[in-house]
Amino acid sequence: MTTELSLISAFITGLLGSAHCIGMCGGIVGALTMSLPDSVRQSYLRLLPYLLTYNIGRLTSYTLAGILVGFLGAQFAEVLPMDNPRLVAKWFSGIFMIALGLYIGSWWQILTILEKSGSYLWRKIEPLGRHFLPVKNPLQALGLGLVWGWLPCGLVYGILFFSLSSNSAGYGGLLMLSFGLGTLPMLLTMGATAQWLMRFVQQLIVRRISGALVILFGLFILFGPHACEAACH
Repeated sequence: MTTELSLISAFITGLLGSAHCIGMCGGIVGALTMSLPDSVRQSYLRLLPYLLTYNIGRLTSYTLAGILVGFLGAQFAEVLPMDNPRLVAKWFSGIFMIALGLYIGSWWQILTILEKSGSYLWRKIEPLGRHFLPVKNPLQALGLGLVWGWLPCGLVYGILFFSLSSNSAGYGGLLMLSFGLGTLPMLLTMGATAQWLMRFVQQLIVRRISGALVILFGLFILFGPHACEAACH
């Protein structure tokens, strides 16, 4: 139950945090679509292969990052003195879900520290993405997505810490994939130039409702019916 709940929580966080994803990735998708011929941009069916391959690349990078930090978490768990690693992971996950909710709702921007810490690595990676612009075929869109999946983002970093607490490379990758799938509906719609939807999700009240729901997920992880299960093993 805890495993399924964590995957659902990661998906919901991506879904509700999509307003933030628009701010981070909107310009990139805009650059992708604006470089395409009018005949492609004006037909969603023709545009869809570009949007899909871009997002496949982005989700692939998320998954690889989740596998990496999940593996590192497993190594740390073996050397750190912990009587109940499942209980520690539960608290770690719940606290970070709450921090993510506060971040999404613009109440507490603590995760911007993580974004700044990733800026050095991003300066090394970002020039690679320029090689795929202007995008002329779906394969270039895939390469662009692979690079931009490493864009510094507090929301992504928060889920990466969630993956770190999983103590498993495979499960860490699944958490990041679940998060990425949650962001997919909004980014695919955004690519279809649904400006009205972007304006809606960027409203403060929408972000705060989304943040509050993520916080509730975090509290449920900490104090829900499954909590004693983790504590008793």
